Amino acid sequence: MVFDYDLFVIGGGSGGVRAARIASGEHGAKVGLAEESRMGGTCVIRGCVPKKLMVFASGFPEAMADARAYGWDVTVGGFDWPRFRTTLEADLDRLEAAYRTTLTNAGVTIHDARATLVDAHTVRLADGTTVRARHVLVATGGRPFVPQIPGAELAVTSNEMFHLPQLPKRALVVGGGYIASEFACILNGLGVEVCQYYRGAQILRGFDDEARGHVATAMAASGITIQCGTDVLRLEKTDTGIAAVATDGSSREFDLVMYATGRHPNTEGLGLEALGVAFGRQGQIVVDRFSQTAVPSIFAVGDVTGRVNLTPVAIREGHAFADTVFGGKPTVFDHDLIASAVFTRPELGSVGLGEEAAREREPVEVYSTAFRPMKTAFAGRPDRVMMKLIVSQETRKVLGCHIVAPEAGEMIQLAAIAIGMGATKEDFDRTCAVHPTMAEELVTMRKPVRIA
Repeated sequence: MVFDYDLFVIGGGSGGVRAARIASGEHGAKVGLAEESRMGGTCVIRGCVPKKLMVFASGFPEAMADARAYGWDVTVGGFDWPRFRTTLEADLDRLEAAYRTTLTNAGVTIHDARATLVDAHTVRLADGTTVRARHVLVATGGRPFVPQIPGAELAVTSNEMFHLPQLPKRALVVGGGYIASEFACILNGLGVEVCQYYRGAQILRGFDDEARGHVATAMAASGITIQCGTDVLRLEKTDTGIAAVATDGSSREFDLVMYATGRHPNTEGLGLEALGVAFGRQGQIVVDRFSQTAVPSIFAVGDVTGRVNLTPVAIREGHAFADTVFGGKPTVFDHDLIASAVFTRPELGSVGLGEEAAREREPVEVYSTAFRPMKTAFAGRPDRVMMKLIVSQETRKVLGCHIVAPEAGEMIQLAAIAIGMGATKEDFDRTCAVHPTMAEELVTMRKPVRIA
């Protein structure tokens, strides 16, 4: 059988691009890649990267207030959203071009078109042409989900947040996950009056209870109205905005309603069902530990598989796939211990088990501390930092680490290395503190606050 490509990748996001680059540039495979939208996928174009730039932008009012407390003569003017948005879009153009250059330099043939599967080895492009590939990798990512309520068309999602014509004065964020909570903090920092509705009991479900409670308290203290146990029944256009009618019987008017109530994998219309590829309950592609589907020639990585929907995970899955199939090195990416950061204000960094999950598994000791950090305490702000370690009573290994603090994402990356290597509480204790820092508290907590 004659093939046009050794590998054809459907999707130009982080996972697909990494797989294509490694398969072609390092392992010598002939690779084609099709992307129907912009190269770089969710993370680069409408996710992690522009969101983090907005996080930076939203933090300057606090930074300038702190500067005054430290003796600087600082005057804060208004925030120029069109100027920021223009610079942001130019930066995304730059990053997209860099992705394309990386693929081209690795020898990958790029097709700017939607691609679907005809059979286990045949891919049809949007113009009707077909190509044949020995292996096909599906890396089409996911998309925001908006429930079908009356007036749903009046809402936006995270996709549109980076291209708003102007900032709203009043915004409702619907959802309690990390995307919803991050955007609530971003808008609040940019001077928007923010309300957040979440139908559950507490935002950031899935994270350590104490840590997410700490974040919620700080968000409320910054002026964000968090209404848990509340959902939207319908949205109605008014003369002056959008009225959100809620399950608690209230009706409030906003200039913007953003939904961040989960994401669904992009699997519809790819032709996978007819080929025997298996799907999960949310439409995710079912794969084995080598990212292979029920059809031997078809693989999938990233958010489309619904394993762990994080960009670095997709990258590692794509790399492992390329090494396995084209490098002769069977490689499995371990999804069990993955650090993550929520870029709220303050940030939440987490790796390993939360207290609740750890206690269900085995007897543990809990070490926790909360304190006012030096920098903001000097400025007269009431901010509090939290550090927490979950330790196995039997093995003494640190099972989880949770940090709520400015730059928690930077700190949790290094903690993840130690925990991934199996560090014990005594290993942490033997480590000399770096003083004065917030992170030194991770190695100075000597007595457990709870034993369970």
